[in-house]
Amino acid sequence: RDAYLSISMTTRPQAPGEQDGREYWFVSRDEFRRRIEAGLFLEHAEVFGNLYGTPRDKTEAALAAGRTVILEIDVQGGKQVKAIFPQAVMIFILPPSPETLAERIGRRGRESGEIVARRLLVAQSEMAAAADCYDNKVVNDDLDRAINEVIRVIENALDA
Repeated sequence: RDAYLSISMTTRPQAPGEQDGREYWFVSRDEFRRRIEAGLFLEHAEVFGNLYGTPRDKTEAALAAGRTVILEIDVQGGKQVKAIFPQAVMIFILPPSPETLAERIGRRGRESGEIVARRLLVAQSEMAAAADCYDNKVVNDDLDRAINEVIRVIENALDA
C-alpha cells in the first residue's frame, strides 16, 4: 500500500546529522506562529519550550491522492487529529519499560538531565492518557516485531 510518513515542523534547533525536511522541517518561532495564524497546521503543540506541528497541506495532498498517511505525533496532537478525522486509526507505541524509555531518551544526548526527567514524567502521563483515546497499542520491545504489528493494524483498518 502507498503510505506517506508526515514530516513535522519544529522550532527546536537542528541536531548534528539531521537534515531539514528529513527528520523535521526546521523553522523560526516567528515563522511557526505565522503558520499557526494562517491555519497551516493539522495539529500543533508546544513541548518543552519548542513548537511542533503537522503541515496541513502535505497531509491533505497525500490523503487526496489516496495514500495512507502516518503521523508521528504526541498524545496532544493525536487528540487534535482525531477530532478532525474521527476515522483515524490511532496507534500508541509504548516502550517495554520505564527504564528502557529513560535509556532511550538519555541516549539522544540532546538534553540536560532536568529535561530528560521532565520528558519521562510527560511520557508517563501520555501513556495514561493514551488509554482513553488510542484503540491500538504496540510495545516496541523488538523493532521488527513492532513494525510488523503496526503494519498489521493499518492493513486491518484498510480492509475493514
